[in-house]
Amino acid sequence: MAFESLASKLQETLKKLKGKGKLTEKDIKDAMREVKLALLEADVNYKVVKDFVKSVSEKCSGSEVLNSLTPGQQVIKIVNEELTSLMGSSESGIEYSSGGMTVIMLVGLQGAGKTTMCGKLALQLRKKNKKPLLTACDVYRPAAIKQLQVVGKQIDVPVFSMGDKVNPVDISKGALEYARNNGLNVVIIDTAGRLHIDEELMNELKDVKEAVKPSEILLVVDSMTGQDAVNVAESFNNQLDITGIILTKLDGDTRGGAALSIKAITGKPVKFAGIGEKMSDLEVFHPERMASRILGMGDVLSFIEKAQQNIDQEEAKKLGERMMSQEFNLEDFLSSMQQMRKMGPLNKLIEMIPGANSKDLQNIDMDQSEKELIKVEAIIHSMTFRERRNPALVSSSPSRKKRIATGSGTNIQQINKLLKDFEAMKKMMKQMKGMQKGYKKGMFDKLPF
Repeated sequence: MAFESLASKLQETLKKLKGKGKLTEKDIKDAMREVKLALLEADVNYKVVKDFVKSVSEKCSGSEVLNSLTPGQQVIKIVNEELTSLMGSSESGIEYSSGGMTVIMLVGLQGAGKTTMCGKLALQLRKKNKKPLLTACDVYRPAAIKQLQVVGKQIDVPVFSMGDKVNPVDISKGALEYARNNGLNVVIIDTAGRLHIDEELMNELKDVKEAVKPSEILLVVDSMTGQDAVNVAESFNNQLDITGIILTKLDGDTRGGAALSIKAITGKPVKFAGIGEKMSDLEVFHPERMASRILGMGDVLSFIEKAQQNIDQEEAKKLGERMMSQEFNLEDFLSSMQQMRKMGPLNKLIEMIPGANSKDLQNIDMDQSEKELIKVEAIIHSMTFRERRNPALVSSSPSRKKRIATGSGTNIQQINKLLKDFEAMKKMMKQMKGMQKGYKKGMFDKLPF
């Protein structure tokens, strides 16, 4: 889980302050010492940590905080604002060319995931009604061109290639001409990488940059390499003047050092974050939302956006109406589960919920939770049409339960638990319906179920 160890330590430290009615300068000093250690353990750059702690300490030591009725909350607010500022204050999207053709160069070391990231970026831009073209300029790595062609076919985006015997500069120029002739408006260039930064690599990238005048030069770095990612970013920025950074494998980075250091060191924003292996697993990097997640304050906006992108709105509306009308049955229950699973793994959804403490999440077996959902699906699929529509038939019949258990590979206890959970959910919906009568009409229209 992203930032897991850092989030756990910061939340624990700030929780101690939150529980105090009054804070002293010693309380602030002790808390900042723990914050400093947490950031250093997360592999955040030492200078960045020093400046961060100094800024937070100065703002927390003022009379407005120490004499506040809720000093702990004020400290959390300041830490949240400083974390957000550290990562870039606000999201930075793609800068599109005013001339109509936007050229994006992806650069980075070999193994950073540039080729796959080209596809992920193209897919995201296509969803925004752009017409991207992938360009194979890595003529050195074996099968690099073939890999990009496979990626392009997977997401149905055209790939321009001139083989591995042509100079990358000529390939880039050819791609621009091809894009203009075929009504495409974004050219994404997959460049070569090396295992280390060398003069030959940089000269080639500079030549491509000079030839096509890209709107964006995005550096792809592996966030799990921590300080190495920051050092790589600094080197590429000095040589190429990059416009932004894409962090890969952020979902597996429990520390977060790269994400928290890279903007402060290079001055260039993190624009996107890779959060999984699927082609759709690319997110715009929102500093303020990431800071909220780290501090256990949730990320409701991202949750809503994910729901809007993945859940069938008409189906969700019908389910909501059935829930409130008490017509909700096991078929609807199954449908609602399947809709939620489209939004992604449970652990990624839970960390977006306000109050989801990282320490508590560590004790939840996410793999087991996913397995339980699969069992529930199997149980409902093993029921007849009448049983799904009328669960009471199963509740009152041991023979039906035995048949369903055999068909789903489960046991009667698990079936009883499902029926109990289902009845509890119906009861909760009944209570919500009662609450709804006391509020203005339309307030519950946007519930995500």
